[in-house]
Amino acid sequence: MRKYSPYMILAIGLLALAIDLLPNLRLPDSRAPEGTRLIETKLGLDLRGGLRVEYQVQPVEGVVATPADVATIRDIIERRVNSTGVAEPLVQTQGRDRIIVELPGVSDPDAIRALLGTTGRLDFIPLPPEIYGSVDIATGQAAPGSKQVPAQGSPLDDDSLTPLFSGDQIASSSVATDDVGQRVVAFTLKPEGADLFATYTSENLGSYFAIVIDGTVVSAPYIQSAITGGEGQISGGGGAGFAFDEANSLVTILKFGSLPFPIAEIGVTEVKATLGAAFLGQALFAGAVGILLVFLFMLFHYRLAGAVASVALVFYMLIVLALFRVVPVTLTLAGIAGFVLSIGMAVDANILIFERTKEELRIGKGIVPAVEAGFSRAWNSILDSNVSSLITAFILFYFGSSTIKGFALVLIIGVLCSMFTAITVTRIILRAVINRPRFASPYLYGVGKGDLERTESARG
Repeated sequence: MRKYSPYMILAIGLLALAIDLLPNLRLPDSRAPEGTRLIETKLGLDLRGGLRVEYQVQPVEGVVATPADVATIRDIIERRVNSTGVAEPLVQTQGRDRIIVELPGVSDPDAIRALLGTTGRLDFIPLPPEIYGSVDIATGQAAPGSKQVPAQGSPLDDDSLTPLFSGDQIASSSVATDDVGQRVVAFTLKPEGADLFATYTSENLGSYFAIVIDGTVVSAPYIQSAITGGEGQISGGGGAGFAFDEANSLVTILKFGSLPFPIAEIGVTEVKATLGAAFLGQALFAGAVGILLVFLFMLFHYRLAGAVASVALVFYMLIVLALFRVVPVTLTLAGIAGFVLSIGMAVDANILIFERTKEELRIGKGIVPAVEAGFSRAWNSILDSNVSSLITAFILFYFGSSTIKGFALVLIIGVLCSMFTAITVTRIILRAVINRPRFASPYLYGVGKGDLERTESARG
């Protein structure tokens, strides 16, 4: 394995460099209409601007939403927005009944606004055969009823109909294709809903039932067979299947639930970048100066070993930037600052290793055993330090708001990549260097001449 490690490192570096520099690279993405998405660097609201939408929570039959209800609506909206691929939205409550949504770099504001403004109440409503007719399963002949089966997209205004169950019985949903290749929404029911659906479909073969969202019919199929497995499909598009955006929006609504109260859009404004390109340039310049100072410190203090660490640090930056583009991570100014800070943190492991190596050299060990001992003795400290950072980052990611999650994700990626570069990349380069006689002097690894003289005196 050690024989092929340099080639693996080289391949990873070249792949990261290609992702960082080559334009128009794409990745498979089921959420994108074309099935792929462009690999690009995403900037946050403060650097790129976006859309600001203000909503007001509406009362229902005279019942006004409580602060807890408004907070629930805020959480559902944030999860819906994140499911569309818009990272780090700013969703916050204002006053007693207002919710503000700010979306960075929105490419399709109408689709997102429609998603947010949808209450998302889903009902499975049986259509009685004595009123809407039925279909003879054996012959396929339809027996008309006194009322026409509602078409897709039409309102269901029959107040006498009672839902069999509602969307709270949906356990999971996803975009799928049916037997003829049309796009549908597949869903799985919870046990209670599955039992109700199995009983009803077994006893009412040929009858119609309507799948209704916010009072509008999405699909009104007839029951061809008993559905006993708790799984089903929602078809749409007038027999042509759902459009991608429609199917994805419906899946999002089913997955994250309906809003407890309707909301009304009361204002839409375009948000300008609060910092802009000039401030971004200043931040990047400051980061470059900081990185250069880290390089100079490593070279001055650890000499050849510092040069090796600097090469590993460049490798680290290439990998992290590539992962930011692939994930993708939305970079706000705070995220950029966190990335620059992580570069300084990334050399911590190298400093521990090199200091351990210097201790071994001071007691008279050769270069090769001293370097190997430096890595072995520093490993426990490096592992404990990074695991502690990862635990903190995962807690922030799990419990934090969208902005905090973005910072935590940057931290997680940085810590994992720094462990890889500090341990693997630095060790591979050093192993290739220390076997050469001209690089065997302890002075090249940060040990001063005075230390060497004291070591020789102690031996004498």
